[in-house]
Amino acid sequence: MPIFSAPDGTRLAFHLRGEGEPLVVLPGGPMRASAYLGDLGGLDTHRQLVLLDLRGTGESEKPADPGTYRCDRLVDDVEALRRHLGLERMDVLAHSAGGSLAMLYAARYPERLGRLALVTATPWALGLPATAGDRLAAARLRASEPWFPDAFPAFEAWLDGTGDFDPVFLPFFYGRWDDTARAHADREETETNEEAADVYGGDGAYEPATTRGALARVRTPVLVLAGEADGGPSPSLARRAAGAFPAAEFAVQPGAGHYPWLDDPQGFTRRVAAFFS
Repeated sequence: MPIFSAPDGTRLAFHLRGEGEPLVVLPGGPMRASAYLGDLGGLDTHRQLVLLDLRGTGESEKPADPGTYRCDRLVDDVEALRRHLGLERMDVLAHSAGGSLAMLYAARYPERLGRLALVTATPWALGLPATAGDRLAAARLRASEPWFPDAFPAFEAWLDGTGDFDPVFLPFFYGRWDDTARAHADREETETNEEAADVYGGDGAYEPATTRGALARVRTPVLVLAGEADGGPSPSLARRAAGAFPAAEFAVQPGAGHYPWLDDPQGFTRRVAAFFS
């Protein structure tokens, strides 16, 4: 397991899968260990995946200053990884909350970015949070599922603040609620640093107007991939995020939820590999 040092001396880990040209992968959660990404549906047969464990997650060391879990302060960790890999420019794939980290990196280090894929990426960095309405609209698409009658009221209550998080509505985050999805969901709690997650988007993490201005000058090719059944971000919200980039292409994976490489591994890999080829 390779280790490198962040600018503040925190020792960070990354994991290599496959062979070929490196593709740096930023995990979401926020602050979930990169193990949940697996091989991204077989994407490692096309590129060597460099799966970063953000500080305090997975095999990476916890920092002395918990304030460094904030998204904007993680940007220099990503740049330190690029330098460690010896890459003049690097291709990046970011998932979910990792999308905001990737956007901040692109804004700060545009000359170091090759191609960027934002996969069901939460565009907090652009001031575009997913709303309860977005999530409920996506949830209603699943009304024919046998688990829906129990899951929807609990989901609605959680979103309006009258109920607690309940595992009964986890199926809404997946396009297919099967054994693979269940096992993936079961690992989330142990793979996530909750303390760090609370800091990730804290006060000062995002300056949407500044970020939008910087991204408007980024000419690198960008793929924004949404899941048809995802509510956070919904396809319409993801399309708005794509508009922040001058050279973005937008795609929706049919039937996919928040983890599209689990719902249709071949379809996901085919689309993403074509973008990075």
